[in-house]
Amino acid sequence: MAFQMDNGHRSRDQALTMVKNKRYAPPSAGESSETKEATRAPGQGLSQRVERAQQHGDGGRVHANTQYSQQGARGGGRYQDPIPHQPSNDPAKYQAHGCYGRGGPRQRGTPRPYHDGRRSGSGGRGVPTTTSVTLPELHQAPQVHHQVPVVTPSPPETCSSSLHVEVNTGQVQLQFQQLAIPDQSSSIQGMQLAPPSSKSGRFPMRPGKGTSGSRCIVKANHFSAELPDKDLHQYDVSISPDVPSCGVNRAVIGELVTLYRQSHLGGRLPAYDGRKSLYTAGPLPFTTRTFEIVLQDEEDRIGGAQVAQRREKHFMVVIKFAARADLHHLAMFLAGKLPDAPQDAIQVLDIVLRELPTARYSPVARSFYSPNLGTRQQLGDGLESWRGFYQSIRPTQMGLSLNIDMSSTAFIEPLPVIDFVAQLLNRNVSIRPLSDADRVKIKKALRGVKVEVTHRGNMRRKYRIFGLTSQATRELTFPIDDHGTMKTVILYFQETYGFNIQHTTLPCLQVGNPQKPNYLPMEVCKIVEGQRYSKRLNDKQITALLKVTCQRPQQRELDILQTVNHNAYHEDPYAQEFGIRIDERLALVEARVLPPPRLKYHDSGREKDVLPRIGQWNMRNKKMVNGGRVNDWICINFSRNVPDSAATSFCRQLAEMCQISGMDFSIDPLFPPLTTRPENVERALRSRYQDAMNALKPLGRQLDLLIVVLPDNNGSLYGNIKRICETDLGLASQCCLTKHVYKRSPQYFANVALKINVKVGGRNTVLVDALSRRIPLVSDRPTIIFGADVSHPHPGEDSSPSIAAVVASQDWPEVTKYAGLVSAQTRRQELIQDLFKVWQDPQRGTVTGGMVKELLISFRRSTGQKPQRIIFYRDGVSEGQFYQVLLYELDAIRKACASLEPNYQPPVTFVVVQKRHHTRLFANNHNDQRSVDGKSGNILPGTVVDSKICHPTEFDFYLCSHAGIQGTSRPAHYHVLWDENKFTADGLQTLTNNLCYTYARCTRSVSVVPPAYYAHLAAFRARFYMEPDTSDGGSVASGVTTSRGPTGARRAAGNVAVKPLPDLKENVKRVMFYC
Repeated sequence: MAFQMDNGHRSRDQALTMVKNKRYAPPSAGESSETKEATRAPGQGLSQRVERAQQHGDGGRVHANTQYSQQGARGGGRYQDPIPHQPSNDPAKYQAHGCYGRGGPRQRGTPRPYHDGRRSGSGGRGVPTTTSVTLPELHQAPQVHHQVPVVTPSPPETCSSSLHVEVNTGQVQLQFQQLAIPDQSSSIQGMQLAPPSSKSGRFPMRPGKGTSGSRCIVKANHFSAELPDKDLHQYDVSISPDVPSCGVNRAVIGELVTLYRQSHLGGRLPAYDGRKSLYTAGPLPFTTRTFEIVLQDEEDRIGGAQVAQRREKHFMVVIKFAARADLHHLAMFLAGKLPDAPQDAIQVLDIVLRELPTARYSPVARSFYSPNLGTRQQLGDGLESWRGFYQSIRPTQMGLSLNIDMSSTAFIEPLPVIDFVAQLLNRNVSIRPLSDADRVKIKKALRGVKVEVTHRGNMRRKYRIFGLTSQATRELTFPIDDHGTMKTVILYFQETYGFNIQHTTLPCLQVGNPQKPNYLPMEVCKIVEGQRYSKRLNDKQITALLKVTCQRPQQRELDILQTVNHNAYHEDPYAQEFGIRIDERLALVEARVLPPPRLKYHDSGREKDVLPRIGQWNMRNKKMVNGGRVNDWICINFSRNVPDSAATSFCRQLAEMCQISGMDFSIDPLFPPLTTRPENVERALRSRYQDAMNALKPLGRQLDLLIVVLPDNNGSLYGNIKRICETDLGLASQCCLTKHVYKRSPQYFANVALKINVKVGGRNTVLVDALSRRIPLVSDRPTIIFGADVSHPHPGEDSSPSIAAVVASQDWPEVTKYAGLVSAQTRRQELIQDLFKVWQDPQRGTVTGGMVKELLISFRRSTGQKPQRIIFYRDGVSEGQFYQVLLYELDAIRKACASLEPNYQPPVTFVVVQKRHHTRLFANNHNDQRSVDGKSGNILPGTVVDSKICHPTEFDFYLCSHAGIQGTSRPAHYHVLWDENKFTADGLQTLTNNLCYTYARCTRSVSVVPPAYYAHLAAFRARFYMEPDTSDGGSVASGVTTSRGPTGARRAAGNVAVKPLPDLKENVKRVMFYC
C-alpha cells in the first residue's frame, strides 16, 4: 500500500536535507577525553576538538563550563488519532530539586529510575536541572506547536542537585499500553486511543546475554558495595531563616550534631542532603523536635571576640519524621524480583557516602575537587585545573556498585584581583587606562566571584562581586552622613585604614547589595579559593585542560585505586554508622570482543573489500564503492600566508587524490584560485559563484564544488562560508586549513577525498553483510535507521535556542547514506518538538508534517519501498528523562506513521545512546596483547559488556566500538527503552558495532553509532545558519522544519518567537553536505 503523500507533504523546495557527518559538537566544557580522531573539519577550533576527543577516549573527567557529572506488543492494525479528551488531573511530572535528596516519601510502586545521575541525576548533555514538565497526553496531536512541554532551567544552586521523576503509576502504565501497536483502522482525521494491553509501564527485559565474539575478562571502575542491614529513616528538615546555600545549611546541621548527638539524637550520626532531608540508621528518639543553633559568620570568624559576637547568626531547625527507606525492596530489585528500583533507598546510601567527601573537598554535582588531590595546573587567564574524583552508587547485576572515576575541572586562581585582571588582559594594567572592551571583559569574568579584603589585618571579610564602577577610583565619592557630605574613596581608605591606593585609574569593584553597593579598590581584594569556573573555556584553556587530564589506561586505573584507598571507606564514620562496606578492588567483568565487519569497495580497485584491524584500515589499493562526480570546481583562498602558486598546487594534489580514490574528478579548476581577505567573504563568494555560473549556464552545467583555503585561526569565517554556500548559493564546499596546504600529507588528502565524495552524492564503503542481506532484523525487510539528538546552547548564551536534529538512512539494504532535518526549539528543551506536528493551512485545512514523516517519505522516494521496521537511536538523554522522552517521542513516531496511510505501524526499537557516563573498562592484564591495543593500552574495539555492571533486569550494554589513540577509551552505553522488533542481545550488539564502521569521514570505527553521531553533527551545523544580527536573539528554526508549516515561525514558551533559519538550497539538500 502506498504512502498517502498528498496530505501534508512538503513541496519540492522543502525537501529533505541530506545529512552527513561533522564531528561531535563542542562540549561547552564538559568531560574531556583525549583520544583523537583521524580527521576534523578545517576551520574547527579546539572547542570542536574537545567533544571529538570526548567520543574517542578520555584522559580525565573535565568539568569546565557545565556540570555533567543515560515493549510493546508487535502486530499490525491501524493507528488513529484519539477523540480529544480532558487531561489527567494527576499528570506525570518531571521534577527537579535543588539539592541531593528530597523530603517526603514516594508512592510505592511508582516506576523509578535507577541511580547514578542517569535517570535520577542531572540532565544529559550538560542540560541543567529542570523544573516540572507535564508529560503529553498520548495520541493527542497539539494543534498549536507551543503547547509542547517545555523544559526550563532551574535557578543555579550552590549544592549538588538531583532530579526525580514523579510519575503516577497507573498513568504511566496506561501510557505504555497506549504506545503498543493498536489494532484499529487509522486515519489522520479521526484517531482513537489504543486498547489496553497487559504491558506494564517498564522498559524491555534483557533478552538473555550475548555470546558472539571472543571471551575475555576486563576490569571496570565499579566497586562492590554491601547492602546494609539497617533500618533507614528519613526526616524532613526545616531551617529558618531560609538560606539558599547548601554550605550554610550543612554548617547548621553540623553544629546541631556536634552539640546534640549524644543528648538528643540518641547517639545517631545522621547523613544530610544539604536541603530538606536528613537520614539516620535507626529511629531518632523523637518524631518532631525544634533546635536553636547559633553560628558565627565565617566571613568575620578571624576578627576577634567582639566582632564574632556582633556577627552571630541564629537559626531555628525543625526535624520531623517523614518515612522509612525500604531496603527490602531494594534487595528484591537487585535480585531481579521487582521491576523498579526503590530510588529513595538508593539515594539514602548515595548521600551517606557523599557526607565525608563533601566536608573534605569542593563538591561539584557528583564530583569532588581539591588542590590537594593532584598538582594544580595553570590554564591561562586566571584559571587553574583541580583534580578530583566522581562518585556515585548504583544498582547493577552484581548488586550495589560504587562507580569511581577521575575528574578535573577549572577553578578560578586565588589571586589578588589586580593580578587576575593582568592575566585576563595579558598586560600590565598600570601602564595605560582600561578600554571599554577591557571593562566588559573584566566585568564578565568577575561577576559573581567571591573576594576577601586584605587591608584590615586578620579580618578577611568576604564579599561577592556584582559589577564594576563606571568611574575610576580617583573619581569616586560617596556620602558619609545624612547631610550629603561626600568623601572620596581614596581619602576614606587613607583616613580609616591608613591604606594608600596605588591604582587610582582602575575602577572599583561593586560588592554586596546591588541596591546599596559598596566600593572596593581592586588592590585590596583577593579571590577566595575554591570557586569553580562555570563559564565557557576558550581554546587555549581547553588545550591546557586536555593536556592535564590525558591519562593512559594503566595510569588512570592506578589513580582510581589510589583514590579509593585514600577515601578509606572502611574508616568513614558515616559508612560505619549505616553499615555500608565497600570492596576496594576493581570489579572483574566478563566481556566479549566482537569481530569487525568486512567492508566492500569498488571492484575496479586492487582490493575489493577489507577486514579492519584494531578498528582501522586505509584506502590504499581501494576505490570508493560509489565515486561521485566533480566536473566543475573553483578555489578561493582566504589565507594571506598562502600564495596563489601554493594554492594551485595544493588543489591539484587534492584533485588527483580524489581521482585515485575512485571519483570522477576534473584535475583543473574552472578558474585559477582567487585570493581575498576574510572580511570580504560574502562579496567574494557571491562574485566568484556568479562568474562560474555565467560560464557554465550556457553549457547546461552547474558548479559542483568550492574548495576554500582558510587561515589556521579563522574565527567565524568557517561558519559564514557554510551558511552562505548551503543556504544562499546552493554549493557544496570543502574547507582546508593553511597548515595542511604546506604539510600535504597523503593521509590528509585521502581523508578529505572521503568527505568530498559524500558531499557530492557518492558513497565511500558499505558492509558486505548488508549487500549479501545477512544483517538480522535489517536485511530481511525494508528497514529505516534513525538517529536523533538535541544540541543545547553553551552557558552564557541565554537567548539561544536548542536545536534538534533527526537523520535517517535512505539506502536500504546498505544503510550507509543518511538524510537529515534540523529544527530549533525552546531553549533547554530535550523533547524533540517537531518529530510530528499538525497545523492549520488556510487552503488545505488540517495538515500534518514533522521530521519523522518527512524522512519516511524520503526513504520511500529513495528506495521505492516503505519502511517495514524502524530502529531509532536517540542520543543525549539522561536516565532521569527516559520515561519522558520515550512516551513523548515514540508517540510522535506512531502518529507520523499513522498520518501516511491507514494500517501503517511498523514495529519500533528505541535505543538511547549515552556517552556522558563514568564507566571505564580496563584490560585485566595490561601486557596481554590479545586483549589490549598495544599502541594506546586501551581495550580492543568491539569490546562489549552486558553483565555484572549493567542494569539488573533491563536491556542495556556497554560497547567500546573504537580504538582509542590517547587517553582512556570511554565505551558508549546503549539502553533499550522499547523493542517491538524483538532483538536478541547478539543481534543488537552486532548491528550497533558494525554500523560504527560505516562512518563516512575516516577509515576508523567510531565510538558512537553513526546515526546518533550524524544527528549531533547536523544540530551543530545548524548553529552556523544563524544570522550574525540574530544569533544572540535566541530565534532559530530550520526552514524545513518549522511549526506553522514549511516556512512559518513558532511561538515558544514565554511567547518568544522562534524565527526560522534560511532554507537550504535544493541541490544541497540532496547530498550529505554535513561532512
